[in-house]
Amino acid sequence: MRTIYIGCALVVGATLACTADVTDADLVLHSSSLSAAKYSDWSTPVNLGPIVNSTSNEQNAQLLKDGLAIYFSSNRPGGLGSQDIWVTRRVSVDSRWEAPVNIGPPVNSPENDFAPNVSIDGHLLFWASSRPGGHGAPDLYMSRRDNPNDDHGWGEPVNLGPGANTADFEQAPNYHQNAEEGGGNLYFNRGDATLNLADLYYVGVSRDGVAHGPAVFVAELNMVGANEQAASLRHDGKEVFFFSNRLGGEGLTDIWTSTRQNANDAWSAPVNLGAPVNTPFADVTPNLSFDGLTMILGSNRPGGSGGNDLWMTTRSKH
Repeated sequence: MRTIYIGCALVVGATLACTADVTDADLVLHSSSLSAAKYSDWSTPVNLGPIVNSTSNEQNAQLLKDGLAIYFSSNRPGGLGSQDIWVTRRVSVDSRWEAPVNIGPPVNSPENDFAPNVSIDGHLLFWASSRPGGHGAPDLYMSRRDNPNDDHGWGEPVNLGPGANTADFEQAPNYHQNAEEGGGNLYFNRGDATLNLADLYYVGVSRDGVAHGPAVFVAELNMVGANEQAASLRHDGKEVFFFSNRLGGEGLTDIWTSTRQNANDAWSAPVNLGAPVNTPFADVTPNLSFDGLTMILGSNRPGGSGGNDLWMTTRSKH
C-alpha cells in the first residue's frame, strides 16, 4: 500500500543579516487593493507534469513572489532523508518548469524536513523538521539567506523555541506579514493528525526567529474530532485556505476557506471550495500566491504521476 503523506511544515532559522524588500507601505497598498477585490471561481486544477512531479509524494508547495520558483516537499529518491525540501525554477512566467533540485544541507537532514514557506522578501525560510534537538515531534525552524535567489545559500537552522514548539506535533508554517496585524505572524498546525487532533494556531515571530508565544488557538477555524492543517493566508489577512477531513467535504481531505472583514476580526464559518478544486480523493496543502490569483495544492486524484502530485488552479480578479 502506498503511503500518502498529508503533513505540513516546520521552521528553520539562522543568524545572518538580511534586508527587507517589502515595506509596511507596500503591504498596506497591497492590502487595500485586495480588500476591495472580487474573484472568479477557481479553475479546474492542472497537474504540473512529470518534470516536477514523480511517482513519490509531492506537496506543501509554495509559488514564490516573482512566480519563478516553487519550493515543495517530496520523499522522492535523491534526498537526504525521508522527506526533503526541493525547488523547481523557470526562466520566465511563460517558460516550462525545470527539473527540481534538492536544496541540500543545512536545511535538509537525514530526518524529515518538509512544508517550506519563504517570506515575501525571500530572505527567510520556515519549515518543519523532526531532526534531533527539538522540543518533541516535528518542530518549527527558520533559516536566513542573504541572496534571495540562492537556493543553496540558506544558513544554519534555528529552532523557533518554546514560544511555538512543544512536545506535540508542530507543522505547516505560513509566515504572514501584514501592517494591519502589526508584525509577522506564523500560522501553523499543532497536534497528531493520525488521532484527528491537528488544529490551527498562530504565533508572533520576529525576523530573528524568536517566537513570542504562547501560540493562539484559532477557534473559529478548528473543529473537534477533525484535522485542520496547512493554513495559507492572503496577504491582506482577510482570506485563508486550509485542508481538513471535517464532515461536509468531497473526499478524504478537502480544501476549505474562510474570510474576515479585517485582520483583527474573527474568521467566518469555513466553506468547502467544492469541485473542481476538491475531489473524492485526498486534496491537501493549499498555498496561495502573493497576488492571490494562483493556488498550488497536493492531490492524489487521477491523472498524476503517483502518490500526491502538485496541481495548480487560478482565478481572476474583477
